[in-house]
Amino acid sequence: MAALLLLPFGSFGQQPAAQLRALPVPAGRFLQASVRVGEPLDYELRYEHAPDLEVVFPDSLAAFEPFEYTGKTYFPTRTRNGRSLDRAIYHLRTFRLDAVQRLALPVLVLQGAADTLRLAPPPSSVRLRRTAPPQTTTGLPELRQNLALVPVEPIFNYPYWLAGSLAVLLLLAGGAALFRRRLTRRYQAYKRRKNHGYFLAQFARHVERFELSRSATNVERAVVLWKNYLASLENNELSSFTTREIVTYFENDNDVRKALGATDKVIYGNLQTEDAKEVDRAFQRLRGFAERRYASVGDN
Repeated sequence: MAALLLLPFGSFGQQPAAQLRALPVPAGRFLQASVRVGEPLDYELRYEHAPDLEVVFPDSLAAFEPFEYTGKTYFPTRTRNGRSLDRAIYHLRTFRLDAVQRLALPVLVLQGAADTLRLAPPPSSVRLRRTAPPQTTTGLPELRQNLALVPVEPIFNYPYWLAGSLAVLLLLAGGAALFRRRLTRRYQAYKRRKNHGYFLAQFARHVERFELSRSATNVERAVVLWKNYLASLENNELSSFTTREIVTYFENDNDVRKALGATDKVIYGNLQTEDAKEVDRAFQRLRGFAERRYASVGDN
């Protein structure tokens, strides 16, 4: 029984002519008469021989020029009436532009360890079917020169804009680092100015309410407002100090000592008949002292 082997072909030396004449010739043919460039193409290789021959068919490393190998399909050996048939179909394609292209794939017959015969079928041809019409020099359209400029829609230049944005950010960061201290001082001065204006407005409102009601509650609210304002201005815990601690903190300032002494009599002594003019002078001393402290902080 014959065995179908698939090995690459090489150089096997000179083959005796008598042996070649004694063996049958394989048959090879394309399964279609024409093909387009790049289309699949099948090539069938058949070899009918005696059952005791060992036959080798080409594999993917064989020479398929001018075609390109893409695959293969093999069929088992069939033996009938003392004859064996080996058959394989090779799947090819071509990108050559020759009008007619030919191929003849050989088979090898192994006869012992040192004797190999190479048998090639008659070349089979396939015709290239062209899709583009043949070009001729007649009937070509006349070329006309056109030098008019065509408007081109401008394209957004992302790299330049990104580079510009980065440069602006770097300039802003550099400016902020350079002028940060000055900007911080200006911002803090703006905040002090706003807080001072708010304090004066609220303090005047408490004074006005005291003049209308002569209530110790309005005096207490005015003093609490004054303490909170000075605490934020001095950046300390002045709002929790007692009257003695506040007088000591401000180095026994005459206005602070007299003003807080008068307001404490009204708040803690519940003296409703206290001279209103003395309380009014206490309010003026507290407001005047707050304005002096605001001016001294702004000068630093």
